[in-house]
Amino acid sequence: MGLPKQVRLVDVGPRDGLQNEPGVIETAVKLELIDRLGAAGVRHIEAASFVSPRWVPQMGDAAEVMAGIERRPGVVYAALTPNLKGFEGAREARVDEVAVFTAASEEFTRKNINCSIAESLERFAPVIEGAKAAGIRVRGYVSTVLGCPYAGDIEPAQVAAVSRELLDMGCYEVSLGDTIGVGTPLKAKQMLEAVAKAVPVAQLAAHFHDTYGQALANLYAVLEEGLAVIDSSVAGLGGCPYARGASGNVASEDVVYLLHGLGIDTGIDLQRLVDTGHWIAGRLGRSTGSKVGLALGCS
Repeated sequence: MGLPKQVRLVDVGPRDGLQNEPGVIETAVKLELIDRLGAAGVRHIEAASFVSPRWVPQMGDAAEVMAGIERRPGVVYAALTPNLKGFEGAREARVDEVAVFTAASEEFTRKNINCSIAESLERFAPVIEGAKAAGIRVRGYVSTVLGCPYAGDIEPAQVAAVSRELLDMGCYEVSLGDTIGVGTPLKAKQMLEAVAKAVPVAQLAAHFHDTYGQALANLYAVLEEGLAVIDSSVAGLGGCPYARGASGNVASEDVVYLLHGLGIDTGIDLQRLVDTGHWIAGRLGRSTGSKVGLALGCS
């Protein structure tokens, strides 16, 4: 299909990134991070997760975060809602969009959320119905699309089948996650080709982790197939819990540098994004995980 002219970047740092931090982050820090991302031109931000604070204490202030955001026109502020209770909290907090998640691996689903793929989809049904009634869009995540820590390789046909289920249930978009970052460009391209037979590429996103340093190459492979939505995390926030010591999310700065180098419009000010990465890394007591951030430095 060729490279897209524009790409929508979904920065998941405030949720997927910070929830992997060993300690609880102050609400004020989360709010400033979200505001800085919006000021840099990011138009889709995953801001919170409405889950039990017993399981994910880092996301225990989701309602306070959503209430404290100074919302910018044209910016989508989304939240993860794994169950109906979470959705109800998100709706009360006036989120713009909610997300549900499952996996392409039965083994991963059972170990991660203690149910089968089919059962996980059943759990989402009332969330999606409630969102539909409230006029809130739902985004679906499929984990382990290029490999599972328990089952190994995953058949692209299985990824396609789960993605189609999410679309049929009412998700407007499905994000394909290489959860442990084991994918390579050819595998990424073959996976997307299979999924695109069941779900239009215009309704797909890539959420590739950088555990083996392949994320940018994998993203280029799917960009060539016309995919135009990418999930990433400022400063590379977020580890990979299934690969000890490994990096997780690909850095937003590195993705934007790649896209701009390809002549693809993102609407994002790269230097402001880099500055944001340095800022949040400093608040967390470490250096940015973005190679572009390290190269450009703070302005």
